[in-house]
Amino acid sequence: MKKKLTAILLTMTMCMSLAACGGKSSAPDSDMAYIKEKGTLIVGITDFEPMDYKDASGKWIGFDADVAAKVAADLGVEVQYVEIDWDNKILELNNKSIDVVWNGMTLTDEVRDSMECSKPYMNNAQVVVLPSAEADKYKDAASLSGLSFAVEAGSSGESVAKENNLNYTAVATQSNAVMEVAAGTSDACIIDLLMAGAMVGEGTSYSDLTHTVELSSEEYVIGCRKGSDLAAFINDDLKKMYGDGSLVSTAETYGVQEALLPQK
Repeated sequence: MKKKLTAILLTMTMCMSLAACGGKSSAPDSDMAYIKEKGTLIVGITDFEPMDYKDASGKWIGFDADVAAKVAADLGVEVQYVEIDWDNKILELNNKSIDVVWNGMTLTDEVRDSMECSKPYMNNAQVVVLPSAEADKYKDAASLSGLSFAVEAGSSGESVAKENNLNYTAVATQSNAVMEVAAGTSDACIIDLLMAGAMVGEGTSYSDLTHTVELSSEEYVIGCRKGSDLAAFINDDLKKMYGDGSLVSTAETYGVQEALLPQK
């Protein structure tokens, strides 16, 4: 009888231990704890001046790149930038290839439903870029119907092209879309206003191109995994940076201060 009782007690103890282990593994982990443990904040980006782009030495710079580096430092980890296929950003985030999408990302229903988003931090618009010599012909959306466009796959530019029933070809990045116009393989492209301001016109590499019609207005957010506690940390950090003036100073460095939203 004593042996039988001992066996029962051992079995119960094992079951309780297994239940406790199972409960621990099924509990949701803190995203910030995961990031701190591995020691890196992996930031998903594309080549998107003035938000994320490389300087002459090959270092990633830009408004988003610089601010992401500051947030990583405040987390106590290193920052790592990974170029992603923008069309696959949600997949990259969910499978933990990256920890955050931080690349002038427009707040859309898809983004809101699929990610834990920061508060909006910048205004933007989708604009048409085409040769300066042709600009006077195109003043509104209705005048664009006969043009062929290049847009970044999965971008707000592609969404706007669809909404306006425009003829378009999807390419890998917004920079490639501009190159299509410069090469004459597309009549025009649709890109972010902030990028257009940095890439086309007098004093840029595409001085013979200009931006014209604004097809939409939007707000930028930073995307974390759904349910992530990182989004709240980013909000608090941006608020702190806005309060001490460093966020505005960084925006001025890249000429985007007019688009910056107050962080309250």
